[in-house]
Amino acid sequence: MFFKQAPTMVTASEALPGREQPAYSVPGTHRVLGTPLRGPWPEGTQVLYVAMGCFWGEEKHFWQIPGVVTTAVGYMGGFTPNPTYEETCTGRTGHTETVLVAYDPAVVSTEQLLEVFWTMHDPTQVYRQGNDRGTQYRSAFFWTTPEQQAAYETSRAAYQPRLTEAGYGKITTDARGADEAGPFWYAEGYHQQYLVVNPTGYCPVHATGVAFAR
Repeated sequence: MFFKQAPTMVTASEALPGREQPAYSVPGTHRVLGTPLRGPWPEGTQVLYVAMGCFWGEEKHFWQIPGVVTTAVGYMGGFTPNPTYEETCTGRTGHTETVLVAYDPAVVSTEQLLEVFWTMHDPTQVYRQGNDRGTQYRSAFFWTTPEQQAAYETSRAAYQPRLTEAGYGKITTDARGADEAGPFWYAEGYHQQYLVVNPTGYCPVHATGVAFAR
């Protein structure tokens, strides 16, 4: 019997070199919401970043939420500047497939977005989601404000006992400030809102089924 070697995180010295300029162009407008992918956004808009496995389906979870201004998919949390999808898939950029969520906190709270984050994937899996294996599929939450960090830490502390009770292990989410995680590199245009153009496309559900206690 043969066993695949468990994925390991690349180091900065081992990472692919990348490039100074993007290798592709990115659309300016969200296909569903009609809002700018890069901004500017209305005053008061906040941004956070989530990684929950394959970013095609995860982006759709968030653009459907009232109060979300825009979403975009990209690569974050690693070392390689201006990576491509093919490079990220090798696991040698250090990035994870990430969704940018820009939202109006007067309409949808960070806590509500975190509930979607926790319940729509398995945050206890290490470097994978289901059959998708690799460091590029790791769970991650990158905050941009102290309030988002506090909301993350509170929600994690509340959700872990429920996961444990259901037989799951410890949460392994890569959680840190966006300034520490590094730039969000927008993915190629064909990845943006992928399931609009490809409604029957690959969209696995990795939810644990464990409800989040309000």
